[in-house]
Amino acid sequence: MWNRQDVQPSAQPSPPPQPAALPSYASVIGKSIRIKGDIFSGEALSLNGEVEGRLELNASLTIGPSGKVTASVKATEIIVDGAIHGNVEAIQRIVLRKGAHLVGDVKTAGIVIEDGAYFKGGIDITQPKALAAAASKF
Repeated sequence: MWNRQDVQPSAQPSPPPQPAALPSYASVIGKSIRIKGDIFSGEALSLNGEVEGRLELNASLTIGPSGKVTASVKATEIIVDGAIHGNVEAIQRIVLRKGAHLVGDVKTAGIVIEDGAYFKGGIDITQPKALAAAASKF
């Protein structure tokens, strides 16, 4: 039998286990979702559904193969596998992958257009903000 007097309580209780840090993922708009209106976000977004209105992100935007956007778009980086009809502005770069369809004017520091992507519009290549700020000091 066990003796209660033999069991000594510990001086400090052990701390509860800490939950593991959750990895950060982009928010996702699924294939079956259709949004009419404006979207503003400070986190990355992966779009596979449809958006009509305006998209403004302080992070990257990925438009999947089934994604359709009829909007003006502003983001840090924009990767397109689907379709955009509207003007697009990216601080860093825009990537049009094979099968992408973009109709509208583009303003960005860098652009990649893969073979098989469709683009109709004007391109305004700008300096990245960090380089522009450094160049303005001289």
